[in-house]
Amino acid sequence: MSQNSNKKMDKNLKLMSLSATILLVLFIYTMYKSSTQIEGSSYYIGLLFLFLLLITAIFLKLKQDKIREFFDKKGIKTSDFEKELTKQKENTLTKEDIDSSSNIKAVTSNLSFKDVAGISEVKGELEEIVDFLNSPKKYISHGVKLPKGVLLVGPPGVGKTLIARAVAGEADVPFFYQSGASFVQIYVGMGAKKVRELFIKAKASAPAIVFIDEIDAIGKKRTGTSNDEREATLNELLTQMDGFEGDSGVIVIAATNKIDVLDDALLRAGRFDRRVFLSLPNIEDRKHILELYLKGKNIEFDIDKLADTTAGFSSAALATLVNEALLNMIKRESKVLEEEDIEIAKNKLQFGKKQTKILDEKQKEILSIYQASKAFVCKSKVALFDEGVSKLETTYPSYNELIENIRRYLAGNIGVEVIKKEQYAVNSEDLKHAMKIASSMVEKYKMANDANELINRVKNELRAELSHNAIEINRLKDIMIKNEVISENDF
Repeated sequence: MSQNSNKKMDKNLKLMSLSATILLVLFIYTMYKSSTQIEGSSYYIGLLFLFLLLITAIFLKLKQDKIREFFDKKGIKTSDFEKELTKQKENTLTKEDIDSSSNIKAVTSNLSFKDVAGISEVKGELEEIVDFLNSPKKYISHGVKLPKGVLLVGPPGVGKTLIARAVAGEADVPFFYQSGASFVQIYVGMGAKKVRELFIKAKASAPAIVFIDEIDAIGKKRTGTSNDEREATLNELLTQMDGFEGDSGVIVIAATNKIDVLDDALLRAGRFDRRVFLSLPNIEDRKHILELYLKGKNIEFDIDKLADTTAGFSSAALATLVNEALLNMIKRESKVLEEEDIEIAKNKLQFGKKQTKILDEKQKEILSIYQASKAFVCKSKVALFDEGVSKLETTYPSYNELIENIRRYLAGNIGVEVIKKEQYAVNSEDLKHAMKIASSMVEKYKMANDANELINRVKNELRAELSHNAIEINRLKDIMIKNEVISENDF
């Protein structure tokens, strides 16, 4: 017998006992207050019946455990039979497998945008999602539907999960969190089943936010050569996202740092058709993040200086830095956080976590020249830790447009070579992209005879152009060192 049945039995027994007691008290009270003589056996039979009813209720209450055990034994065959049918239908192996996704529950986020620093550039898009969840009629009345899926793209540690929780907290809606890896199951069909359950629960709790972290774990491009569990799970995710309208009150937010490996079907209109790109925090962002983490702490160092010397730190790395510094402060048995604590913590991060970029002044200057040169050629906004370039995207690119994209990829390396009078190994990916375009022009489009010759010609033209504009490159470099970003207003 199920837990609900047990609760129902307990409730019925209590009601039965209460009813018998009340009736008995009323019956005795009526007899006591009656001004006429009570004659006949009917009154005494009624009184006896009420006594028996009360005694029966008390007996059943005392023996309820044995009664429940008896009914459990009677009902086990039906339970096993239903379990076997479910097992055959879903092709699973055990009851634990069937119930593996039952832990999907909504949580209430107590975070808000004021708890997340360094998101000023993307805050507008996030506030639009919050406004839609809070006031859907305002949009629906005009026939407007918000995108079903929002994809947060950025390197590890920039706060993608934190941002999603802040959106849920601002909108005050249920937040369903799942990692992409949690959908990867060893039993066939279990990943797809978990996706179905996730969306069923989200729709039942609408308005709600579904957040899928590391979606690339299930959303990688399908090869078409196999039909494995991951692809079945991806197909189910695509089906579920097609299964609800933009006015359903369910917003799907996903996070990845590898957008290039995602299946095209995930990125098409009607699914994850809105993308929010997050980058490593610049100097102003780091200042705000540090102020947030150090709020209420006694400090004896310059936050502006610390923000300047932590170029390359993500928000997660800054949180770790502050935490390590506080641990060292406690170790010193002090109540004041000093610069000594920060330096010790910084050394731990530098030598203990190789993925954290910690740039000294010379390295920051080289990277600033690299990015300033790209900004000069592209005439677009560039941040210190931006990867890639702003390309010309056209359906049918011309010869000159392809050459321009090669120039943009090569500008950084050539700029450093021109300004520093020496070649530096900064970003090999840009060189690979430039060579890929040149190879396509030779092999695919037959626009040139030799890719290396084409690359060398573009490099020589860039050397001449950037040498002629060295003063402007240095000016942009100084802006990059100071602000860690070059905006369109700086040209």
